[in-house]
Amino acid sequence: MGRWTERLAELGIPLPEVVPPVAAYVPAVRTGSLVYTAGQVPMVAGKPAGIGKVGAEITPEEAKQHAAICALNALAAVDGLVGLDSVVKIVKVVGFVASAEGFTGQPGVVNGASELLGEIFGEAGQHARSAVGVAELPLGVPVEVELIVEVE
Repeated sequence: MGRWTERLAELGIPLPEVVPPVAAYVPAVRTGSLVYTAGQVPMVAGKPAGIGKVGAEITPEEAKQHAAICALNALAAVDGLVGLDSVVKIVKVVGFVASAEGFTGQPGVVNGASELLGEIFGEAGQHARSAVGVAELPLGVPVEVELIVEVE
């Protein structure tokens, strides 16, 4: 067991299975020393963890938890491609938040992903980020997260 898989075990966080693509793409692609993940939605055991827009059917606190699930699913995609222990740095996080009209708390929602990555990777988890409000997301989920990760 390597550094990051040991860290997940210490935190009691199981890495989920890679979420199968719902369209014509792959979960993650490597180019040089970077892995780009496809956008990951909050799937748990093959089903969305929640459906709806943040600020309407989904509270910001619930959405923050969904963002953490998305980040774990993205890490599973990285692990499935190159192995989690090859991660050098989380470079960038992009979060999309299905937002009810007037909802402007996207950064707080995407903090669910960012804080989890910081907890797992420490300094190597500090990253650049975008948090974007959108009208709709696939399957009606409230959050989608993608990562750019530097690997060995």
